[in-house]
Amino acid sequence: MTTAALIVAAGRGRRAGGPLPKQWQEVAGAPVARHTLQALAHLDQVVMVIHPDDQGLAEAAARDLPVRLVHGGHERADSVRLGLEALERDAPDLVLIHDVARPCLPPALLESVQEALRTHPGAAPALAVSDALWTGEAGKVTGTRDRSGLFRAQTPQGFRYADILAAHRAHPGGAADDVQVARDAGLDVAIVPGDERNLKITTPEDFARAETLLRTGMDIRLGNGYDVHAFEEGDAVILCGVEIPHSKKLKGHSDADVGMHAVTDAIYGALAEGDIGRHFPPSDPQWKGAASEIFLKHACDLARARGYAISNVDCTLICERPKVGPHAESMMAEMGRIMDLPSDRVSIKATTSERLGFTGREEGIAAIATATLVKS
Repeated sequence: MTTAALIVAAGRGRRAGGPLPKQWQEVAGAPVARHTLQALAHLDQVVMVIHPDDQGLAEAAARDLPVRLVHGGHERADSVRLGLEALERDAPDLVLIHDVARPCLPPALLESVQEALRTHPGAAPALAVSDALWTGEAGKVTGTRDRSGLFRAQTPQGFRYADILAAHRAHPGGAADDVQVARDAGLDVAIVPGDERNLKITTPEDFARAETLLRTGMDIRLGNGYDVHAFEEGDAVILCGVEIPHSKKLKGHSDADVGMHAVTDAIYGALAEGDIGRHFPPSDPQWKGAASEIFLKHACDLARARGYAISNVDCTLICERPKVGPHAESMMAEMGRIMDLPSDRVSIKATTSERLGFTGREEGIAAIATATLVKS
């Protein structure tokens, strides 16, 4: 069975404060919507319904993720219906409708909703109300209410696609959520246990809690890379994208940028994707003399497609000459440009081997690199 995610992100979120609607504000290093999209990006289709004014913000949040953006309507129900209709051409079997402001969605909760849909036309997570319930007026308690059988609703709320599309098209409006739309159409909705971590960002204070949850749940990967290239006759070397005049050049199948190769392999390593040779075999003549920028961009694109942000890279060049120090800032800027990273997240430095070994004899240059990838 195929499953689509429909993320509702067209609201204005004024109660959360801030200069932007809450879904575009940053938490744990990325927009709220980015975290939500990453939690659902593995499904067969992902549609995010947005306000037309937010097109640019949405495109930035969805960068490198398999997401289709759809403009919403005046009310939430209108936006959901438009999102469902956008899925109609390649209709999924199931659809999970999720609030964009719930970025801390635990994978187990998502799986519970999907599992319940095997036997029910609808399923949604909820938490039983455990606190006492009061009524009040003018700042005073006026009575109590029985909390038995009461639940706090969460999302994603899942349904058989054809059923919920028909239910939304027939509904007169005014429903509290998609579960009410489904029930008004006569569909049974199963309750699956919710999760306190699946909070909805509503007020400014909720950002701090979401930050803690997302930071705690981050998937952090480290990779290392090592490369060596010998010298041959020439008049310049290319190191980390910068051409440096020298009495020799580096020998290699591509442009022999030893620093860029080490960083590229570090990213591949963090992804458990081998090395440059796996993706760009030296036996393939099309890569003869190729710019190493091609390899580095491929590694960065692969990382981002899998939901990882490159937090930082650190590269050490090992050589007696040429002197790297005068060119380090230019190298950091060029590597940052290629990787789409601020230059202060790219470290380029150099050391000698105290005249020992092949680098000490000035027979070539070696490089070692480390890359940190983060996915929340």
